[in-house]
Amino acid sequence: MLTRRSLLGLIAAGMTLGLGGVAHAEEALRVGTDATFPPFEYTESGKRTGFDVELIEAIAKVLKRPVEWTEIDFKGLVPGLIANRFDVAASAIYITDDRRKVVDFTDSYYPGGLVIMTKTGNGAIKGPDDLAGKKVSVQVGTKSVAFLKDKYPNIERVEVEKNQEMFELVESGRADAAITGKPAAKVYAKTRGTLQLVEPSLTVEEYAFALRKDEGELIKQFNAALKQLKADGTYDKLVAKYL
Repeated sequence: MLTRRSLLGLIAAGMTLGLGGVAHAEEALRVGTDATFPPFEYTESGKRTGFDVELIEAIAKVLKRPVEWTEIDFKGLVPGLIANRFDVAASAIYITDDRRKVVDFTDSYYPGGLVIMTKTGNGAIKGPDDLAGKKVSVQVGTKSVAFLKDKYPNIERVEVEKNQEMFELVESGRADAAITGKPAAKVYAKTRGTLQLVEPSLTVEEYAFALRKDEGELIKQFNAALKQLKADGTYDKLVAKYL
C-alpha cells in the first residue's frame, strides 16, 4: 500500500523524468565532419559552410537542438562515430554494404556517384580501361579506394588524406587522374577550369548521414525532419544554392 510520502516521491520522480525528456530535446546534436569537400562541407572566410552543413543545421532547428561540430579527417568519421565522439557523421558519405555492417544510415538526401577527373584537354583517358598502369589519386577512407582495389587492380593508386590533394596531384601532373564523388567534381571543374570530368559516371551512389546502430530513434527523427524540409521548400533552396 502506498503511503502519502511514497506517492509524493513517485510524482516527483515522474516530474524529474519529464524534465529530463525536455532537456534531452535541447541537448547539442554532436556532428562530425571533414570540411574539405565543397560544395558539401568546406570553410570559407573562416566559417564552416556547405550543403551538408546547412542541411544539418536545418534538421537541428526542426529537432530544436543546437549543433556542436567536430572536425575530423574523413577516414576517422566512422571510427569516431562508433567511439561516441559525436552522434552523427555528416560529410558526403556514401551508403555502402561495408559501412552498413558497423553503422546505420538515414534516408538518402542526395544522389551521387564516382567519376574520373583528368587534366583539362586530356583526351587519352576516356574511361577506366584507359587508366591501366597509370597513377590515380583517391582519398583515404572513401569508397574510391575499395572500388579501385576490387574493380581495377591494375591501376596504381595514390592515396591522400584530403580531397584537395587529389585534384592538386592531377593538376601538377603527379597523377594521371582522380576518382571522387561527381557532385563535388562538377563544382571543382566549373570553378577552377583546370580539370574535366570523364563521362559517364563509374557508379551510382546515394549520400546519407551515418549514425550509430543504437540511435534508432534519432534516425527516425532525422528522416521525419528531412521530409519536412523537402515539403516546405528548404531542401530545394539548398540544392539550388550549392548543387
